[in-house]
Amino acid sequence: MKQVVAGFFQAVNERRLEDLPRHVAADVVDHNKIIFGEPDEPGAAFEGFRQQLAAFGEFAMRVDALVAEGDTVVARVAAIGRHTGFHPRMPQPTGRSFEVEQMWWFTVAGERITEIRAVSDRLGMFVQAGWDWPEVA
Repeated sequence: MKQVVAGFFQAVNERRLEDLPRHVAADVVDHNKIIFGEPDEPGAAFEGFRQQLAAFGEFAMRVDALVAEGDTVVARVAAIGRHTGFHPRMPQPTGRSFEVEQMWWFTVAGERITEIRAVSDRLGMFVQAGWDWPEVA
């Protein structure tokens, strides 16, 4: 189980998006949405990762811990990057760096990630990246 998740993070860090289907099921359920707004349909998570990597010219997910039990793998991760590119749901690039902690909760079945939940220090990311605060309706 841990190997599947470790392979997923390695593929993201090496920007090998074509390898994501080796680690992530095509119909993966992404509860948190990579960046809010992706449609809830097969393949949406893959596009979310592609857009996220396009927004961050420098980006890495340092895995600080992996814990597995049954079909569940939990990862404590540091997301490190620089906002240099376009993303349809992010502010204009600021060129500023960030490092924030994240917790990822994966369900793994059949050697693929079938479900993703994640919590990230979005407030810390906004401050470090120099983004304006989002308006609340």
